[in-house]
Amino acid sequence: MALDGRVAIVTGGAKGIGYAIARRYLHDGAKVVIADIDEKAGAAAAAELADFGEVRAVVCNVAERLHVHNLVASALDAFGDIDILVNNAGMVHKGDFLTLDEADFDRVLNVNLKGAFLCGQAVARHLVEKVKNGGPAGTIVNMSSVNAVFALPDQVGYSVSKGGLSQLTKVMALSLAQYGIRVNAIGPGSIMTDILRAVADDEAAQKKILSRTPLGRIGEPKEIAAIAAFLASDDASYITGQTIFADGGRLPLNYTVDPRKDD
Repeated sequence: MALDGRVAIVTGGAKGIGYAIARRYLHDGAKVVIADIDEKAGAAAAAELADFGEVRAVVCNVAERLHVHNLVASALDAFGDIDILVNNAGMVHKGDFLTLDEADFDRVLNVNLKGAFLCGQAVARHLVEKVKNGGPAGTIVNMSSVNAVFALPDQVGYSVSKGGLSQLTKVMALSLAQYGIRVNAIGPGSIMTDILRAVADDEAAQKKILSRTPLGRIGEPKEIAAIAAFLASDDASYITGQTIFADGGRLPLNYTVDPRKDD
């Protein structure tokens, strides 16, 4: 299997895209640590995935340095090593630019951007030491978004954080290239997570999404997980500093498309 024997940390792994990545990594032979701020959801996810391989759940607020330190220590205690980090934990907060509270802006940036920095730095230090001791280089995957390129006026913190994460990915990749450690990102478009599922029965909202999606459908978390599995594997051994956008063709689009389906 492509990830046989490797150890992965997936932040925000209790639900949605993170859960799908954890499941795919287990399927591909990895041991997985699910890190999530929701203790109950993390434990439930680990229990559900236990049939697929070795998995642990760790409570972690990625915006807190001590939490991140404990996460890395817990992964090492459980499995003795770390090879892969997926910085997937994230949050959104709706608010207009003119009225957005500073605290809400900070809260989103702290999780989405600072959290990726803290987790990335902590895991990278372990990976570098392993390389210096003759071990194999690991890899880091950041979860970006099409909104690293586009902007949502009512998602100020989210849009800014994903733009920052795009640059963080490049900085990390260049900093760690000398050790053979690869850092890449995935930029999903509209994916059927719990957040988006709320519009599944809203015809107008779904029509709006599909009008900007040339492939004419909403993506599935397992499709993002497949990219995360590829980027963590040796098949991606010469790829670093890149963002792979899985958006159904949205980024190249400069007009809307007809979202109607054939009867």
